[in-house]
Amino acid sequence: MASTVPAGSNTYSRKNPFLAELTRHDRLTRPDSLKDTRHFVINLAESGLTYVPGDSLGAFGRNPPALVDEVIALLGFDPQANVTDAKGQPSTLRETLSRDYTLNRANRKVIGGLSERIPQGEQRNHLMEIADNFEVLNHYIDSRDYVDILREFHEVRFESPAAFLAQLSPIVPRLYSIASSLAAHPAEAHLCISVVRYETHGRPKKGLASGFFADHAELHVKNIPVYVQESRTFRLPEDSATDIIMCGPGTGVAPFRAFLEQRTIEGAAGRNWLIFGEQHRATDFLYGDELLDYQKKGKLHRLDLAFSRDQEFKIYVQQRMIENGRELWTWLQNGAYFYVCGDAKRMAKDVDIALHDVIAGQGNLTPTEAADYVKAMKKEKRYQRDVY
Repeated sequence: MASTVPAGSNTYSRKNPFLAELTRHDRLTRPDSLKDTRHFVINLAESGLTYVPGDSLGAFGRNPPALVDEVIALLGFDPQANVTDAKGQPSTLRETLSRDYTLNRANRKVIGGLSERIPQGEQRNHLMEIADNFEVLNHYIDSRDYVDILREFHEVRFESPAAFLAQLSPIVPRLYSIASSLAAHPAEAHLCISVVRYETHGRPKKGLASGFFADHAELHVKNIPVYVQESRTFRLPEDSATDIIMCGPGTGVAPFRAFLEQRTIEGAAGRNWLIFGEQHRATDFLYGDELLDYQKKGKLHRLDLAFSRDQEFKIYVQQRMIENGRELWTWLQNGAYFYVCGDAKRMAKDVDIALHDVIAGQGNLTPTEAADYVKAMKKEKRYQRDVY
């Protein structure tokens, strides 16, 4: 049972998460979208947890019951077998597999555990071909979970539940940018989550945390371990009269929803510009009604949209930046902060290139001078990124 702590004291942490309850669960994308993005409201009442826009909520997922049951069945153990859990406490095999260990993605360690126990024969030869080649092993592990592996190497028998648990990796928290202002939603944290679903080796699979939130987290049940992860590098300007430019495609819009809520409540004099992108306006305009309402009320001074698949040629947020380069440069010259949130592998890099190009082109600067300008922005904390 979670204890009550004084308001404002962040007693709960990654090592000691608060068991929160889900109080709202809405689908943001429409049913005919190619994506499944959802809005979740987490109740933080009695936790003492506080946050400010830019912070993240760390959440521990739990494994799907059906996946846990199949792993146990393949192992041939009693689900209620007594074990010691990841924290050294007494538990059952089923409970600790549900709560403590990652099952949806295998690790390299299990291959070693299998090779120590597999009998001589074709399966052993196949397993050793995998284990002895680092590149082959990484490729093999990348698309498989423990059901896939235990099915393939069905001759292996672990001598005890503890022997199998020793091969596993602990569940680690997933950090989600908080999509709400605490001032607007007391004792709540809102999350914008894209549900990861895919199929490999003939079986449907899903992300650990996103699948848990979407499919298994029941409303009004305190079973979601959470804590607040403070950000020291993703913050609104101290001077609320400062303009801000927010670039957040997809779920990257999450912290900017919080920014808009906070700036509206504070009556910030600074202007707000959001550049948002997704696939289709009709199905994927996340928080579209809210954003348009902010725009109508004069709280969102510019809203540029990039729906990549609504026309013959794909359009992304970085292209909107370049198209509006003159205005972007004017805002920057007036001291605006520039924020980016979302995919680190491609989007954030493309946005960074576009930012350099706009500054060079509109400021009539050389590439080196533009790079120095961006470095100065970073030093002044006017260029901030929350990418993952």
